[in-house]
Amino acid sequence: MNLQRTYTVDEAQKKLENYCAYQERCHKEVRTKLMAMRMIPEAIDQIMVHLIQQNFLNEERFAKTFVRGKFRIKHWGKIRLRRELALREISKYSIDTALNEIDTDEYYKTLDQLTLKRIAQVSEKNIYKKKKKVADYLLYRGWESHLIYEKLNEYL
Repeated sequence: MNLQRTYTVDEAQKKLENYCAYQERCHKEVRTKLMAMRMIPEAIDQIMVHLIQQNFLNEERFAKTFVRGKFRIKHWGKIRLRRELALREISKYSIDTALNEIDTDEYYKTLDQLTLKRIAQVSEKNIYKKKKKVADYLLYRGWESHLIYEKLNEYL
């Protein structure tokens, strides 16, 4: 027997207000949460509109917060950030706006630090294999290949 709780629109709305107030959310996350609560499509649309109007849900604000956090904490490059935001169905405009907030000097400085740190960690004797290992690491983190190879040629 399936005994999953059902919610009225008001209950679901309050629950989602708290969900959005706790942490920035994207539209896709909120819609998924509402579907998991087994809300009907009309109720989902109504709640989504309410959350947007009351500024609990703001795609551009989410994108900026996401980019700031992942860049500062996980040191992701712009390619990875763009891909992750696209997976969350964020608009191109919001993605571009968020990425433009990254300070260019800080971006290059972070790549510099990551490159040096990784070079020190890789114990490969063969210079070409070492370059490849460092490059693969940085590419996975979403850094632009031309910037990576510039740095590698500078340091190795």
